[in-house]
Amino acid sequence: MHVAMIGTGYVGLVSGACFADFGHHVTCVDKDADKIASLARGEVPIFEPGLPELVKSNLRQDRLVFSTELAPAVRAADAVFIAVGTPSRRGDGHADLSFVYAAAREIASALDGFTVVITKSTVPVGTGDEVERIIRQVRPDADFAVVANPEFLREGAAIRDFKLPDRIVVGTEDARAKERMAELYRPLYLNAPPLLYTDRRTAELVKYAANAFLAMKITFINEVADLCEAVGADVQEVARGVGLDNRIGTKFLHAGPGFGGSCFPKDNLALIKTGQDHAAPLRLVETVAAVNDQRKRAMARKVAAALGGQLRDKSIAVLGLTFKPNTDDMREAPSIALITALHDMGARVRAYDPAGMENARGLLGDVTYCQDAYACAAGAEALVIVTEWEQFRALDLPRLKATMARPVVVDLRNIYRRDEMVRHGFTYVAVGQPGT
Repeated sequence: MHVAMIGTGYVGLVSGACFADFGHHVTCVDKDADKIASLARGEVPIFEPGLPELVKSNLRQDRLVFSTELAPAVRAADAVFIAVGTPSRRGDGHADLSFVYAAAREIASALDGFTVVITKSTVPVGTGDEVERIIRQVRPDADFAVVANPEFLREGAAIRDFKLPDRIVVGTEDARAKERMAELYRPLYLNAPPLLYTDRRTAELVKYAANAFLAMKITFINEVADLCEAVGADVQEVARGVGLDNRIGTKFLHAGPGFGGSCFPKDNLALIKTGQDHAAPLRLVETVAAVNDQRKRAMARKVAAALGGQLRDKSIAVLGLTFKPNTDDMREAPSIALITALHDMGARVRAYDPAGMENARGLLGDVTYCQDAYACAAGAEALVIVTEWEQFRALDLPRLKATMARPVVVDLRNIYRRDEMVRHGFTYVAVGQPGT
């Protein structure tokens, strides 16, 4: 099949490369000429394991093309994906759909023959209806169907998630569109992922509801962690005991500094606004968002407490800046609120991240960026583990202690064992554990 992918951001680029790897002919379209030129050379602008190799392989085999020209790509396509950004709208928190609607207008002008127009972007309920209205207004004669097909890609594991999905949600009641979507995803049939057909509005809501539920699990265990600290219990053992209930499961029950990233914060906010607009407020989701914001700021107080409550003129080393490992994404990362609060308390901050420092420089001023974890820890009075990169899980503890001014480790991801850290002479502060 011939596929046009409008937008070469995270979702569009990963999806386009994976569809090409399935054997489809994919043209990824973006208005940024410099970005398209780089991609055509096989230069991937985001950090995602396996993606550069996937892009280069499919470029070589002529299944993947990058272009700034939308019209030719759409005219040749059997399926056109809208995969543009939907950031939070400045001022009110609603999803900004201006890029989606602009893409719909351009697509409409270029349609030729029956085409499935698919919203891959995360969009509020009813967006597909408006996309259809726009296309019909621009091209009353066009033969098309608008489908909702939300993405469920985890940054750092996106290729695996695309090729081995938990489910594929397709929102359409058009028989021809169902057939075309089945053909698009036919290479996955041997893996037998559940292909869930729903109406369009239901499919749009599935994405937001899924993210809100996962965010609630994270926030729930974070609040339980606070209670564990107060009563002398261990949140990791609590999470293990709770997660063994197969109705609940263990995933997303890891206490930490709060969730961030490109999806959970903005999607929760958009869902909250949708509920308010329809007089169906989502009180649980509203509370999750508020608690998560407060938690990020509270982590600096945990660091201060580990140093006797005073941070002025103290050197603090921060390991991990991105919101999760295996990505360079700094959007809503807990490190931003933490470092801002550390600065407000008068601390001097040193930082190291394997992939995120370039993006961090545009967000965080007055930070000394270091070449590795040990350079970061040099002379520090406390080291804070913020992101659980694998290379931080097996640090040379004697070397670490020798380079620090004071052997204080604040582990916001609970990746070390207390007895091990104490044996090596560290003051160890974790999340949701006795004595922290």
